[in-house]
Amino acid sequence: MRLIGMLDSPYVRRVAISLKFLRLPFRHEPVSVFRHFDAFAAINPVVKAPTLVTDEGVVLMDSTLILAHAERLADPALTLEPDGLADHARAQRLAGLALAACEKAVQIVYEHELRPAEKRHEPWLARVRGQLRAAYALLEAEIDPGRDWLIGERPMQADITAAVALGFTRHLVPDAIDDADIPALAALAARAERLPEFTGTPIE
Repeated sequence: MRLIGMLDSPYVRRVAISLKFLRLPFRHEPVSVFRHFDAFAAINPVVKAPTLVTDEGVVLMDSTLILAHAERLADPALTLEPDGLADHARAQRLAGLALAACEKAVQIVYEHELRPAEKRHEPWLARVRGQLRAAYALLEAEIDPGRDWLIGERPMQADITAAVALGFTRHLVPDAIDDADIPALAALAARAERLPEFTGTPIE
């Protein structure tokens, strides 16, 4: 399989780390949707990162959909989704909050890097920052500081997504969130970032 996209995208990094946890072999191709637009378009005309090209040549996009397919390829014993309806619903909620934080952080980055300063809409930016902080506050409220991981005894998809989201936010929007406001999440992310699947997949 080929994973297309830069690791400074939380969505690309989320997929790369998850594939390593699932022990699915892949080749990472760091193609940028900005700097290498034409090269990316030759692989996926939609130019959406991450893009995954399966061994059969099927082009997939959207990190959540890619990971749903990856789960079907992997050994069920390595699944990143919990058993049980209640645990699955909670895992989906936690991952959803982390993905919402990612989305808002990306919007802030794009607004600052792609839009001229005189055309930025500050009321909209303030609202997006509020949404980002709300997502992290809700995630923090659901973390048991007495447990290493969110659900179960090993890292699952909710843990991966939460840690990747916070890493991205710290890296590109460092003033958006204070670790003092999210101590349990910060500790969880620190544990995750020490794992080989994370250290071998650094933010570029």
